[in-house]
Amino acid sequence: MVTLRIDNKVSASISQFANKGNEQATPFDLSNEDAYQAWRSKKLQDYPVDVNSAIVTINNPAKLTDLEKERIIDTCNKTNSVIYRCSQPVTGKYIIRQLGEQLGLHRLDENLCSEEDGISGLQVMNEGSRHEAYIPYTNKPINWHTDGYYNLPSEQIRAMLLHCVTDSATGGDNSLLDHEIVYLLMRDSDPEMIKAFMQKDVMTIPENIENNIVIREAQSGPVFSINKNDGHLHMRYTARTRSIEWKNDSATQKAVAFIKELLNTKNKFIFNYRLQPGEGVISNNALHNRTSFTDDEQSGKKRLLYRARYFDRVQWS
Repeated sequence: MVTLRIDNKVSASISQFANKGNEQATPFDLSNEDAYQAWRSKKLQDYPVDVNSAIVTINNPAKLTDLEKERIIDTCNKTNSVIYRCSQPVTGKYIIRQLGEQLGLHRLDENLCSEEDGISGLQVMNEGSRHEAYIPYTNKPINWHTDGYYNLPSEQIRAMLLHCVTDSATGGDNSLLDHEIVYLLMRDSDPEMIKAFMQKDVMTIPENIENNIVIREAQSGPVFSINKNDGHLHMRYTARTRSIEWKNDSATQKAVAFIKELLNTKNKFIFNYRLQPGEGVISNNALHNRTSFTDDEQSGKKRLLYRARYFDRVQWS
């Protein structure tokens, strides 16, 4: 295993702008090219293109050592995702919550499908509303997205944790792509696409209706936005095409086509990995997807992942 050691300069170079109260200095503001170029240089320096470089082995997820914690946070600061590997099997949901809390993840998003503790058990449901309405509870592939793209702006999902309890017989691979890299590639190609994706009405998610009852209103918002408290970039995106409404202007349509091509072309920045029992992903809500899979209950190969979504971002806590 190769462990990535990166200092916190990338994250610190962003957070310091908010601390100074200078929103214009954030590297994600199109009006400040100097801040962007400085951030861009640090972002690309020694950026890993091997998924093994984003794996950190931990002994006890309920009680990380300072070194384990540092490696997780440093890796996440660099790539916005890290894969952890427990040295011993972990099945308790409470341990997953404890792991998140050590990384500054406290505010859970208790969404429609989460359980009482705010953590969802993702597995194939053969009946019920989850199976009928929500793809994560089937064995179907899940297209590229960030979590909570249908949430209100005040309820942005800034981090997520996926933990594998049991894997499937075949399939169920995940791909991860740093949303800051997407921003970088898009801005380098044409800053007008960034401007388009920052429009407050650029992408609209239709209302969610169950049994003729509206349980979530239609939600419009930007793809890229800047957090006012810490200056970090947030991405709200789904590659699904059904009922998604994109603003009908040329810059938006160009940006939609750009990101579609980026996500469907072999890309050195994309991490591909199939989680094994005792492994998981901690991410600042980077882009991710999942391939279809097949369970085999006779052999005990029935895929079960715990998923926690947070309103917080990974940080030292």
